[in-house]
Amino acid sequence: MQLQDILYTQGFGTRRVCAGLSQQGFVTIDGVAVTDPGTDVAVVDGLRFTVQGTAWEYHEKAYVLLHKPAGTECSQKPSTWPSIYTLLPSPLRLRPNKGAVQGVQAIGRLDQDTTGLLLLTDDGQFIHRMGSPKHHVPKVYEVTVKHPLDDAQVQKLLAGVVLDDDPKPVRAAACEAVGPLHLRLTLTEGKYHQVKRMVAAVGNRVEALHRSQIGALVLPADLAPGQWRWLSATEVEALRSAR
Repeated sequence: MQLQDILYTQGFGTRRVCAGLSQQGFVTIDGVAVTDPGTDVAVVDGLRFTVQGTAWEYHEKAYVLLHKPAGTECSQKPSTWPSIYTLLPSPLRLRPNKGAVQGVQAIGRLDQDTTGLLLLTDDGQFIHRMGSPKHHVPKVYEVTVKHPLDDAQVQKLLAGVVLDDDPKPVRAAACEAVGPLHLRLTLTEGKYHQVKRMVAAVGNRVEALHRSQIGALVLPADLAPGQWRWLSATEVEALRSAR
């Protein structure tokens, strides 16, 4: 693939911009500046190059994990709080897409005050696979509640509670009181404010909410709020097969 096309697919601008980056000596591969934008480069996931001093890896499709901090919205056009997309480098936000929206997209949303594991990708099929309720991908939440927990609340969450917009009971796939005010809740579907509404339905209140796991993927302990990293091929495949 020509170098200018590689840069374009990775979100470094239009093909003309990408050609200019190369011609001006801003692109290096293995430490050597490549000034001909038409240079053919063997393309494999993980190909490393630098653009204006910033190291980058080639990925045909982008799959990334973000540790969402509190006080951010999962929207490209936030209404009140900063967007999570401002936490990502511009190439991830500008990757070309066949649709009208550029760049990676969040798979589902977390409320502005909710923290934790968020997946983003530009793979539409992967978004559908992970977001579809029929696949029952488990998501684990660490819930801090206002009032002390008791066994009756846990059992109600496991048995199912009725939310005001759906007569069908919504059940937790797993639920345990980790501490007097700490609930670990596993869900396999996603409804609007679901955790908060389920906890309210059993007579308690969510004070803090953190998503710690999706499928077998656990939020890395060394990934600070606001930081992101690429998913490995093994992690992506495990998420594809998660149930």
